[in-house]
Amino acid sequence: MMLMAAQAAAATLEVTVAGVRNAEGQVRVAVCSEARFLAPACEHVGSVAARAGTVTVRIEGVQPGAWAAQAFHDENGNGKLDVNLLGMPTEGLGFSNDARMRFGPPSFNDAAFRLAPAGGQIRFTLRYY
Repeated sequence: MMLMAAQAAAATLEVTVAGVRNAEGQVRVAVCSEARFLAPACEHVGSVAARAGTVTVRIEGVQPGAWAAQAFHDENGNGKLDVNLLGMPTEGLGFSNDARMRFGPPSFNDAAFRLAPAGGQIRFTLRYY
């Protein structure tokens, strides 16, 4: 019975990612709790085929509350964010609230948003470094 109540409370989040530079590969999105933000695996993930401009990824089953999202343009389709020898991303990368990287990734608080029980939409832009 508790499981059914938890599932019923889950919402849908639409993540619109702007600034995709080409139609190569996939745009991958992760929606993360504070504990898993920037970790290799987040609670909710999704992807769509890349398209130059803007794409939307629909994430189902997200519990209402505080989350942060991150996305990257997996241009070569290898399933990971590629970086150069200095550790700088070589593929487009972005965070909810358009939180910026400054000498490293943003904090959870900079990227955090609240998802209502009815679900919601967020939008942010990829940056290519």
